[in-house]
Amino acid sequence: MNLRHLEYLLAVADTGSFSRAADKCHVTQSALSRSIQALEVELGATLIDRIGKRNELTPFGKEVARRARRMVLDAAEMRRSAEFLQPGHMSSLRIGLGSGPSAMLMRPFLQHMAHAHPGVQVSIQPGATELQVPQLREREFDALVVDMRRIMPAPDLVIEDLGRMRAGFICRHDHPLRRSGAPVSFADMRRHPLASTPLSAEVARNLIARYGPQADPQTAVTLRCDDIHSLLATVRTSDAVFLGIVGAARAGIRKGELAELAVTPALDEVGRFALVTLAARTEAPAMAVFRRFIAMHLND
Repeated sequence: MNLRHLEYLLAVADTGSFSRAADKCHVTQSALSRSIQALEVELGATLIDRIGKRNELTPFGKEVARRARRMVLDAAEMRRSAEFLQPGHMSSLRIGLGSGPSAMLMRPFLQHMAHAHPGVQVSIQPGATELQVPQLREREFDALVVDMRRIMPAPDLVIEDLGRMRAGFICRHDHPLRRSGAPVSFADMRRHPLASTPLSAEVARNLIARYGPQADPQTAVTLRCDDIHSLLATVRTSDAVFLGIVGAARAGIRKGELAELAVTPALDEVGRFALVTLAARTEAPAMAVFRRFIAMHLND
């Protein structure tokens, strides 16, 4: 059985269209159609119902696609393993980062790889966890480092706990709330913009339990995005207060540009991060370098 024929069948299953499947596979539509027909002849059954402009897998086609997906992935893993066995081969590394890990890992890791492993092709993409997990499943990433509370356990995912990091409130060093030197209340902070990445339901419940209904992120957070660098840049030049991982502001605190704001009662919250990979997937050699790096840098 020709693996290429199975790949074309999966492309039609994923796109629902012969033309889009042909574009995805970089072949002509006629060549892809002939391939599917050859597979149908070989198996002795119709795999796709062609209903006008719609193309739907038959019940037998769905079963073939389910088994074909595993076969195609296994073949890709064999090729990947053979490639990694070449002497001195470090290959490439494609990493997806959540907002917190992106703020603490992206620039330092790129700099580290440029100096220590210049031969490795490194691609790092920050983004929303909900969008990156499907990309991991499609083999567009080798691994993700994300907020553990934003990842749903699944049999095909290996989720490794990377530990916890303390969360807090960060403002510019000369913020009006710091002038008295005394801890401020959440009500005091509500007089200023509150900046944060999207927060999990668990964190929202903890904030409300700690500071009351006024701390509900849906209403309390006025500046929200997945890019912590942008949020902290806003905090440096305004009266906004950042709610998130203190370690993300480490560089600004060292430079004297930012400071942790004392709040009463103190925030009792931590960030929990995870390294997420695909089960049974051959790991790129450069992943060992990345694992050592995050162990050293993703901490308080």
